[in-house]
Amino acid sequence: MNNIKDKFSIKDLENLTGIKAHTIRIWEKRYNLLEPKRTETNIRYYDLASFQKLLNVSYLNNNGYKISKIATIASDKIPALVKEIAAESNTDNHAINAFKLSMLNFDQSLFYKTYKSLLSEKTFEEIFYNIFIPLLTEIGLLWQTDTITPAHEHFISQLIRQKILINTEKLQENQNYNSDKTFVLYLPDNEIHDIGLTYINHEVIRHGYRSIYLGQSIPIESLIDLKNYYNNIVFISYFTIKPEKENLSDYFQKFSDLILTSPDTEFWVLGSMLSYIDKDKLPKQVKAFSSIKSFTNTLEN
Repeated sequence: MNNIKDKFSIKDLENLTGIKAHTIRIWEKRYNLLEPKRTETNIRYYDLASFQKLLNVSYLNNNGYKISKIATIASDKIPALVKEIAAESNTDNHAINAFKLSMLNFDQSLFYKTYKSLLSEKTFEEIFYNIFIPLLTEIGLLWQTDTITPAHEHFISQLIRQKILINTEKLQENQNYNSDKTFVLYLPDNEIHDIGLTYINHEVIRHGYRSIYLGQSIPIESLIDLKNYYNNIVFISYFTIKPEKENLSDYFQKFSDLILTSPDTEFWVLGSMLSYIDKDKLPKQVKAFSSIKSFTNTLEN
């Protein structure tokens, strides 16, 4: 099976760019901004070059250029104009578009080039919050709507994970602990989505705490041993798809019974599955966070 997607429907373009299909059609008919191709069975589709052009046109339009004006610019001059504007103005949207393009083309060098240019004006943490989080949120939606393949999602996720790990390692080389609190980070059974937890590990270390990162798919029973080694432990987990919503309250109860047996042990949890629970009914010593940012604010305080 071919995992590389190089043909896009108008609905795909709408999902990828946020521009309504109706608007794309107007730009196409009135201004000849795009030229759809046709399959042998006469179904219209757009290629990667069309997608790239649409991203650039949308960027110019969002930065004050009228569509009628953009239509008069030669296609090969548009990318240079976008670069020029991005250098002078808010580069976040431009960077997100560049990362999307890198994902669709499986283009590592574009990813590294975009990241490097962001790093000249932002800290790694700013890049993660302002660019990687919105990008990952969008990618999740694109994957759900079949606009991109799992291969695309894995490709970009691995590159982002790599950047988190490199920056975390830099912090670990010079770490001094400013507290006797120990954070143990893990994902529950069959949970493999680890980017959120990997970044949380970065923040825990950045704030001067001892961190023990256990990673994916850890049964609750495996955590009991840690209590023989450390006092004052905060366990942290990230529920993206597991435990399933019908098992959440049982999971918290079991965790409470097996792990939260002393007052100096806590459980901090994040992730989209928390939308299915009543946070006020969680066991004592369990704290739910709505976002990585709110988690980081708690660390700072």
